[in-house]
Order: sequence, then C-alpha cells, then structure tokens
Amino acid sequence: MTTHSPLIDINALARNRARARPDLLYLHRAAAEDVQDRLSLVNKRFTSMAVVTPFPEIWKEIWPRAHYVPDTEALALEVGAHDLVVHGLCLQWSNDPVGQLIQCRRALKPDGLMIATLFGGQTLNELRVCLSEAEVALTGGLSPRIAPMGEIRDLGALLQRAGFALPVADSTLIRGEYPSMTRLMLELRGMGEGNALTGRSRVPTRSSLFEHASALYVKHYGNAQGRISATFEFVTLTGWGPDDSQQQPLRPGSARQRLADALAVPEIKLPD
Repeated sequence: MTTHSPLIDINALARNRARARPDLLYLHRAAAEDVQDRLSLVNKRFTSMAVVTPFPEIWKEIWPRAHYVPDTEALALEVGAHDLVVHGLCLQWSNDPVGQLIQCRRALKPDGLMIATLFGGQTLNELRVCLSEAEVALTGGLSPRIAPMGEIRDLGALLQRAGFALPVADSTLIRGEYPSMTRLMLELRGMGEGNALTGRSRVPTRSSLFEHASALYVKHYGNAQGRISATFEFVTLTGWGPDDSQQQPLRPGSARQRLADALAVPEIKLPD
C-alpha cells in the first residue's frame, strides 16, 4: 500500500508560528478588517461567532467575544452552534482544506454564514521566481521553498465540494514595498509564514543563492528608490449553511417563457 506524506509539516508550522511577532502580523490585521467591512454589508445580525485562527489576539481586537479555536486538523467547533464562522488567513496551511470547510459548515446554524480568507496563488510570486531562477542557475535543481497556493477558481470549487449554499469566491491583490529581499524574508518569518513544507531541504542554504536571488529581485522587481515589491493575494470564500428559506435554482425544463421571447429575438434551431 502506498502512503503519501502530507504537504505541510505541522510541527514545523507550529515552530514557525511560535516565533511570530505581534508587530509583524499586519496581514492578519488587514484580513480581519476586510472581514469586518464585508460583514457590515450583510443585512443580518450575528450573535454567535466563531473564528478559526492561529493568532486570536489579532482578531480579538475587533471581536473580543467571539469563540476562538486553532486551525488544528479537527476543529474544536460544536455542530450547529454558530451563525457565523470565520476561517482567518490560515486555510493555505491545511493538509485537508475541504475537510476544514466541511467542519465549518457543520458548525453553522441553518442559514449561517462562513467566511474564509486565505492567501491565493499570486502571493509572493516575485520571491518564488527569483529563488527558483537563482537555485537553477547555481545548483541545476529546485527545492520546495514556498508553499503552493490555490488559484481562485480551484478555491471556489472547494466551497461546492464542502456543501455550502450560495458560494462566492473573490480576490484582492495587496502589494507591499520592502528595502530588500532579506528584509522581506525576515518579515515573513516574523509573521510565522516561513517554510513549513514537508519536502523542504534540511540542508542549510548557501548564502550565494540568496545573494544571487536578491540581485535578481532588484533587477526584475526593484523601483527607482531601490526598494522591491511583493504581492500578496487575499482570496475570500463565502458560503451559507443550507436552509429552505434560501433561493433555489429552478428545475431544468420548468421555465414558463422562452428566452428568445423574453429578449425579443428570433429563435434559431441548431442542427442536431
């Protein structure tokens, strides 16, 4: 029987998060503020909120009375206990993202809302390109350095697989500037977002690789002020707990009027 190693090393992830600095968790603050803005547009009052996050202290700044649980494989969420569940900027580190979303759906009351925010596929594309180019040039090969992150179409499909009603996925790009690639990587470490891939190299990386990658970064993504840019893609997944009160799609063939009549255009029969 063939067994596959999980993509994420949860022990390495825990160590990375233990080194996180509160002053560098600005992306988590941005994610929390974005969720707050989204909720302000929802015509519904939520009374029992749960938040899945490795950094509850950040989210508590906005929702001090919410129920907080870590993003462990089995979420400590009671079935049907919440009318709002937020999965806060950590789904990209799950070995079973569909399982995480299913657990969030089960924790919802009927017609409850789930919002998951996570990093999407364009996140750190500049760093990924430069590290890869430098490593190929110096060693002739590649090692896993940045976790693969899902594209919005694939991530949106997870909502349907998890059984949510009215699923929606959208993305926002945030571009930051840093004085150097070294500073960017130090801040990523301070966010708890260091390399936690199971397949990562355990051999210390040669300084020459980072020096070459830094030069490439400045060449490809530097600006006139000598700073470099880095992209972070926030993908937001929104879904509702199924309920009979929600709008339902019509059965195929149940329409009472032809589309051609509604548009006042002639109907053209296609060949068989």
